[in-house]
Amino acid sequence: MKKEINVVGAVIVDDGKVLCAQRGPAGSLPDLWEFPGGKVETGETPREALQREITEELECTVAVGDRITTTTYEYDFGIVTLTTFFCELTAGTPRLTEHAEVVWLKPEDLDELEWAPADIPAIELIRGAFTT
Repeated sequence: MKKEINVVGAVIVDDGKVLCAQRGPAGSLPDLWEFPGGKVETGETPREALQREITEELECTVAVGDRITTTTYEYDFGIVTLTTFFCELTAGTPRLTEHAEVVWLKPEDLDELEWAPADIPAIELIRGAFTT
């Protein structure tokens, strides 16, 4: 049976743009883009996990807002359930500690990147949230 992995992703919005993070060349899903975040640890709520992961990975602080969606995707290494949340940067500037690159894109330009499959369902919803 495949390992089940619960992860959270931050859709950090600043000045109408969304932070996109590229995975490094080593490890799983090399060079694909994702919303930054990570695994939910035992005893943590998804929101607590997201705040901790963003502090660890990007050395900045976010306020976690509304949940966008939860998607499950079966990869060769396990079954990933990803919950994404809208987030607002409250302190610091995102710095690269684990990712190869980060870019800020307008919601309508998110398709230009090659995304990790679990992140793709959130993109349509994010775009929809910005069109009124």
